Amino acid sequence: MILANAFCLLFFLDETLRSLASPSSLQGPELHGWRPPVDCVRANELCAAESNCSSRYRTLRQCLAGRDRNTMLANKECQAALEVLQESPLYDCRCKRGMKKELQCLQIYWSIHLGLTEGEEFYEASPYEPATSRLSDIFRLASIFSGTGADPAVSARSNHCLDAAKACNLNDNCKKLRSSYISICNREVSPAEPCNRRRCHKALRQFFDRVPREYTYRMLFCSCQDQACAERRRQTILPSCSYEDKEKPNCLDLRGVCRADHLCRSRLADFHANCRASYQTLTSCPADNYQACLGSYAGMIGFDMTPNYVDASPTGIVVSPWCSCRGSGNMEEECEKFLRDFTENPCLRNAIQAFGNGTDVNLSPKNPSFQATQAPRVEKTPSLPDDLSDSTSLGTSIITTCTSIQSGDVPSGGLCGPCWGHKVEGPWVPECLRG
Repeated sequence: MILANAFCLLFFLDETLRSLASPSSLQGPELHGWRPPVDCVRANELCAAESNCSSRYRTLRQCLAGRDRNTMLANKECQAALEVLQESPLYDCRCKRGMKKELQCLQIYWSIHLGLTEGEEFYEASPYEPATSRLSDIFRLASIFSGTGADPAVSARSNHCLDAAKACNLNDNCKKLRSSYISICNREVSPAEPCNRRRCHKALRQFFDRVPREYTYRMLFCSCQDQACAERRRQTILPSCSYEDKEKPNCLDLRGVCRADHLCRSRLADFHANCRASYQTLTSCPADNYQACLGSYAGMIGFDMTPNYVDASPTGIVVSPWCSCRGSGNMEEECEKFLRDFTENPCLRNAIQAFGNGTDVNLSPKNPSFQATQAPRVEKTPSLPDDLSDSTSLGTSIITTCTSIQSGDVPSGGLCGPCWGHKVEGPWVPECLRG
């Protein structure tokens, strides 16, 4: 009887211990895969408060300094540190775009993940939390300005990109930050240096990070029916300073420069995560989320990897970073693949067209047809910074006026010298903007 009772007691204790060791009983960071999500700044604080994690994190950072991954993994101490950190809150941490300590968060993320990967993968995982909102949320806000339900004939004749600029000027924050980047990106430093590219990029990043997307998206992805509108769209980021350069670098070299910067590397990885063409979805976008793709695209503006429209074609949407695959050698196939993620990407193209047309996958689902995009045309178009004539308080000193022409008629060349025309109060007149 005594032996039977002892056996029952031991069985009970064994089951109790098993229950306590089960995944459902563990809370917080004790078990990998069962932790609540946490941003990398907070994860770093949790790690610093635990002596084993803190010491292993310091070891890993020393291991990564000046060593390639294979050399690091050959060191038992480095490998042990990596294994411990894979079970820490740092392993699954992510960052929010625009968070107060975004750069610090990204630096912590890459300090772990550059040790977990070769660092030379074609696609890298995004350090940002996934986007959950949909384009329809922005459509509802943008429709306040766009006049949804207007006469289609009138809508087809209007310049939606000009309307977007005017809507921006009605919002104090949008107007202020737009005025700032236009002023900085148009300011000549010297005859040999037309602008301060670094300051221009910083101002552009502030604009796209701090202004609500119902304003920035409308300027960047507005739909166009004519070349004048498309040129205005192309000039949104003032390409003569922020985008173009004297020569086009090799795309893989440009990617290498971007990956050397934690912020640029993160935005590029986020673009690949959200815009990489998926042929198993309705829209060719991962999770059919246009919003995530457009947000990732806009997030790259203001870096050396800045993408833009390659020409002023109103309907043939082709975007690309300022680079080519010349001089790629035996890396030409990889370079062309990298470039096609911009120039021939059905997800990105469908997302831009969906926003410009005011349709989301939830509103009007269509099976996208993938058509190989022609190679970008390299044309020298007149240099036009973003038009400021829609607000007299924005840089009126850079506006000049061409010779008046007949109302509604465009010159045979389509231009008045270096000018594009648009509809203003009273008769139709073209307005010129100095480059």
